[in-house]
Amino acid sequence: MLFFTRKKSWKLFAGISLLAVFQFACSNEVKNNSKEINSENNMKSEKLINPEEMTLQARYGVPQGYKRVAVEKGSFAEFLRNQKLKPYGEKVKYFNGNYKQSEGIYDSVFDVEIGDRDLHQCADAIMLLRGEYFYSKKEYDKINFNFVTGFNAQYSKWMQGYRINPNGKGSYYKKSAPSNTYKDFRNFMNIVFGYAGTLSLEKEMTPQKIENMKIGDVFIMGGSPGHAVIVVDMAENEEGEKIFMLAQSYMPAQQTQILINPENGGVWYSLKGKDVLVTPEWKFPIEELRKF
Repeated sequence: MLFFTRKKSWKLFAGISLLAVFQFACSNEVKNNSKEINSENNMKSEKLINPEEMTLQARYGVPQGYKRVAVEKGSFAEFLRNQKLKPYGEKVKYFNGNYKQSEGIYDSVFDVEIGDRDLHQCADAIMLLRGEYFYSKKEYDKINFNFVTGFNAQYSKWMQGYRINPNGKGSYYKKSAPSNTYKDFRNFMNIVFGYAGTLSLEKEMTPQKIENMKIGDVFIMGGSPGHAVIVVDMAENEEGEKIFMLAQSYMPAQQTQILINPENGGVWYSLKGKDVLVTPEWKFPIEELRKF
């Protein structure tokens, strides 16, 4: 299905066609058939929301009978669970300043700056969260992602003043003095967003069995079209049944958002007895779960 192209409107490098890369971004198809979902009305979130709170964990309570799963201090899971949110009721902003309707799609918006270029789509949002986590821990050598071509972009090289020539298989060249500001980090991530996507990210990740799902795992279908959503919180009951929350960006580039479960109108999902995860804008076979 090579007639789908990634819609990223920027020109950072001359002499290279980005068509082969952009084919593997999110699709703008809506896939909201919910036949695979059974009734889960007990997980409606109306009474579980603390709208005045500004982090994911504080804003959303868990359904009766469930407790949040324990996570290690300083882990990626803890980082995701404590993501800052925009004031409750704010709309997702597109890169061009327009706003995305919320009804039936998302319940809250991550407090993330996406710039004014079409560079923060589905896989990009996940890579940014991963990169932000390591940047916050000063583990700069762990901030690296593969382009669709296979080239491994490393922030540790970028910090040293090297820049990336994406022609062919890709290469580094020395351009500036060493620098490690947050602006440097985001400039690096913008390059990654331009030359990586669902196809490359899926190949970087490892298949995860659904029964072993953890916060930070990703449902991802790489290709053309493709899409990805990330597990940002989980809870469990005494029987060991797990529920989870999902976040995504989409296309065109937009702020990351907490997804609504199309079956029950809440933010908690369950895969008990199911082989397909249905989200407001995509369906994933459960075999598409991956881990970092």
